[in-house]
Amino acid sequence: MHKFTLGIEEEFQILESDTYELRSQMSKIIDDGKVLLQERIKEEMHQSMVEMGTNICENIHQVRDEVSYLRQQVIKLADDEGLKVAAAGTHPICEWNKQLITANPRYEAIIHEMADVARGNLIFGMHVHVGIPSREEGLEILNTVRYFLPHLYALSTNSPFWEGRNTGFKSYRSKVFDKFPRTGIPPFFSTVAEYDKFVDILVKTNCLDNSKKIWWDIRLHPFYPTIEFRICDVVMTVDEVTCIAALMQCLVAKLYKLNRKNQTFKNYRRLLLSENKWRAARWGIDSKLIDFGKEEEVPFAKLMNELLEFIDDVVDDLGCRTEVNYVYQILESGTGADRQLKVYDETGDLTQVTKYIVSQTKKGL
Repeated sequence: MHKFTLGIEEEFQILESDTYELRSQMSKIIDDGKVLLQERIKEEMHQSMVEMGTNICENIHQVRDEVSYLRQQVIKLADDEGLKVAAAGTHPICEWNKQLITANPRYEAIIHEMADVARGNLIFGMHVHVGIPSREEGLEILNTVRYFLPHLYALSTNSPFWEGRNTGFKSYRSKVFDKFPRTGIPPFFSTVAEYDKFVDILVKTNCLDNSKKIWWDIRLHPFYPTIEFRICDVVMTVDEVTCIAALMQCLVAKLYKLNRKNQTFKNYRRLLLSENKWRAARWGIDSKLIDFGKEEEVPFAKLMNELLEFIDDVVDDLGCRTEVNYVYQILESGTGADRQLKVYDETGDLTQVTKYIVSQTKKGL
């Protein structure tokens, strides 16, 4: 079997130690971090955000080690500057227009092009790369795995608050990001040539300078031999990271296995898949998603059990049964959004919610 290597990128909030509000002090962490971590620590558009990226991991156990190590390092770097680190898709209180933008020609170009849409994009995500044998096989898998994006997204929901308000969504992050062009679930592409032609037209007409500015929920990475899952909120704990990454790896491996046997999994129209994404954003794991084969609503937990049955024959080959089974813990204890809302219900205080996020970001390290 192909190895289906993994790589994880996590975007973290940098906070004041006393107020737990966002602090535009990323540069202090980046400057020190580059000495030890080189390219595994990166600046982002907002100075209150830092991105950590793993090396290429052979299996989910390496992912756990890498993610744990990088979280430990960024927390230590922040501590040395009197700052805190939080893993949530949005900050519960802070306003985007009070955050400083990083001085960088790339970010300045995006601001010039998209104005307040870019400035207001104060959101934090997790991207998971899964290695693929070829772009052709990757595109076949991408077309099909789109069906499962809302399932994965619901498990990651971790952004119920925005600028001091309970938004009513389990993931408001995606609603903020929807303002960007070229976002959401991608369309079906029948061939790599069709995919590349689409990108070429956008480059030729100055919509973008390269395909990294295609911000779909999943994409063929323009430079690496990977499928990149981009739909998820950054999640609070390492256990959640490894669970969701393992599910993604298993889905890619399972669909590859089916393709090799000339067996198919039905592709559904993007408009239908987007209905499930909306439900996942609004209600998370409490949602009823649509089973388009049966044309009926199904409780999320039942769909997750069906997903686990679907991937069961590749789980042990990939050595990730413990990580995959953590789904049951998420279903029992709730996602990050559910846990944030529980703290808010108990305290009525969004600062206490933020403190909880900070403590959960360190959990298990």
